[in-house]
Amino acid sequence: MGMVIGIDVGGSTTKIIGVDKEGIKHPMIVKAEDPITSLFGAFGKYIYDNGISLNDIEKVMLTGVGSAYVNQPLYGLPTDHTDEFLANGLGAHYNSRLQDLIVVSMGTGTSFVKVEGENISHIGGIGIGGGTIQGLSRLLLKTQNIHQVVDMAEKGIIENIDLQIKDICNTPLPGLPLDATASTFGKANSNASMEDVAAGIIHMVLQSIGQSVILAALNSHIKDFVLIGNLTKMPQCKEIFSVMEEMYQCHFWIPEYAEYRTALGAALAYTHK
Repeated sequence: MGMVIGIDVGGSTTKIIGVDKEGIKHPMIVKAEDPITSLFGAFGKYIYDNGISLNDIEKVMLTGVGSAYVNQPLYGLPTDHTDEFLANGLGAHYNSRLQDLIVVSMGTGTSFVKVEGENISHIGGIGIGGGTIQGLSRLLLKTQNIHQVVDMAEKGIIENIDLQIKDICNTPLPGLPLDATASTFGKANSNASMEDVAAGIIHMVLQSIGQSVILAALNSHIKDFVLIGNLTKMPQCKEIFSVMEEMYQCHFWIPEYAEYRTALGAALAYTHK
């Protein structure tokens, strides 16, 4: 089998990854002003930077919201489309050693995909994700630079922003330790520092995502949640999701190449057909 290229085309960002008999090859991300420019720029850069011949490529598989704009061969290569939720499931399940799981795809918003053996199904999602962080940061911090917000948040003190159980009760509640969040931004005031506000924004978004998938899994036996997407690169993920693991007796996994797993799943949709 030749190389299969999986491409996740977003509105302005394209993620591309190759798969062959040896495994994953050369993940890459390219940004541009529109999906078509992003796609063609990403693909051209990918094959040029990695010295890949077009003859070595067996198939190009597309997914993501921007892939709807492409309905013709890419550089003369045969292309096909796959459902984004199927790609999420296949990509997150790859080398996970988990039988059943829920994929938490953290993008502009967040989607949940249940994987039970060979069955993959979209079970819902929430309109909270990276877009929420950017929007609130524009309003409250006057920036949409996600790297700047993350750096600010690392210097912030979440206890200055969130109302915690210890602020309203002097003993832990059943299943809720004293440092559990009672109300996000419940303690914030007009004198809060920019760093504290940044910490509050990121904690609110990541906690909301984690709690939502835990609720989505209540009527199932699944306790393993695989996180994929750009937000997995945030250093706050480890702390926030570790706390929820302890509280809810579940496990959050961040796999290698987590931000490329949808593109990987697109390629796997062909190789596992």
